[in-house]
Amino acid sequence: MRILLPTGMATRAVVEEAARGLDARVVVTGEIASFLKPEQLQELLLQDNYGMAIVSGMCVASFRGVEEATGVPIFLGPRHAADLRDILALLPGVTLSRTTPADDLLAKRGREEARSRVAAAEAASDFSFIIKGVRIGGTSRMKVLAEILDAHRVPDIRERVEDCFARGADIVDLGFSFDAAPGDVASVFSRLESIDGPLSLDSQDPALIEAALGRADIILSLQEANIPLVGKAVADAGIAAVVVPGERGLSANLAAARDAGIECLLADPVLPPAGSGLVAALRQFSGYDAPLFFGAGNVVELMDADSIGQNALLAAMAAELGAAVIFTGEHSDKTRGSVAEMKRATEMMVLSRDRPYPKDLGIDLLVIKEKRRRREPPPEYSEAVLAGPAPREVQYDPRGNFRIGIEGGEIVAAIHGRAYRGTSWVDVFSAILAGRDVSLLDHAAYLGKELYKAELAIRFGRSFEQDGPF
Repeated sequence: MRILLPTGMATRAVVEEAARGLDARVVVTGEIASFLKPEQLQELLLQDNYGMAIVSGMCVASFRGVEEATGVPIFLGPRHAADLRDILALLPGVTLSRTTPADDLLAKRGREEARSRVAAAEAASDFSFIIKGVRIGGTSRMKVLAEILDAHRVPDIRERVEDCFARGADIVDLGFSFDAAPGDVASVFSRLESIDGPLSLDSQDPALIEAALGRADIILSLQEANIPLVGKAVADAGIAAVVVPGERGLSANLAAARDAGIECLLADPVLPPAGSGLVAALRQFSGYDAPLFFGAGNVVELMDADSIGQNALLAAMAAELGAAVIFTGEHSDKTRGSVAEMKRATEMMVLSRDRPYPKDLGIDLLVIKEKRRRREPPPEYSEAVLAGPAPREVQYDPRGNFRIGIEGGEIVAAIHGRAYRGTSWVDVFSAILAGRDVSLLDHAAYLGKELYKAELAIRFGRSFEQDGPF
């Protein structure tokens, strides 16, 4: 099948190299490949017997009329010419899209296939026990336990719990500080009675533990001081418990919990923060006859570094140690997003079981850095104009000034009591143009900058300040 590959002057060499050895014709249609016009493409297609045409993924023109006139299917290639070689190598095994750039299409398919493999592995897994339909231990996926601190002080506790489950938590843990009373615990759990997912109580206070036994599915944490007081009650409730070393040691406390009749146990050797014995503690994560509980949240919260890489690495370490449950929290701005990050990390660990390392899995935790830098040809020009400092005095737009902010995950651009809202800076800016609320080019450029900055702030979970640095 002969393929037509229209391209621009700047990317000609890259496209020709990608097409080497294929029945393909590379044609330069202008300086920039994405500026291809439908009439240009139709003229080219009528010159030979082509089976398909692949145009730049950056093209925004509609080629539907060209397809109807020529009978030749026209697909979007990748956005970047440097990715074309990988796309062509997959033909004819994959069907490209007329509306989605090929790199986006294949990335989406890769993610979908990866998630299907994770689901299939979980369905086929064995386990140590099940908590409300969630498999714990064995070959099942490491489960994410997300903590909510001071649950008795959270007015919208039900919404917070549902949000944790929606963002990937398998279990939601409710923490109660020393000033909490049994009535506080009972009240919180009663408000969560109809929640489907597993809930845990985080307290070593026997009175608080007893107050949660009517609804809690797991108790964190049992040790020698409280097992004699509440161990039998936990066993009678038929729920699971996480056991910690205390003063006697983890093995002794696990034995005491079993003697009390508790059947579903998790062993937590306790993971201290980096700098306080983290590496030494990892040596303790073996030799217990119970699934392991890995407290990654303590490490991430107490280190001033981005959570994404920390969560990925800690999940990999926990997987090597055979942990069944990994603990995380979002107790500060710097750890926001950790629940979803940790869930993705546990899925990556499932996909890497038959590989030497968690790479090229179809899903990843790359957010800022790129997997591969694209080497696009530099722009060509004959004259350079050096940009000097912008004028200090600003000419205000006679149609008014905008106040830009973020609200509820949306960009908000307000002027004269009217607000333009949306999740995409392009959509908001287009609405502003349609509303004729901008008249100066420099004002339009300014709005584009600030609106895109607001979109990035939403995407990366950062704060936004109009006119401030990102």
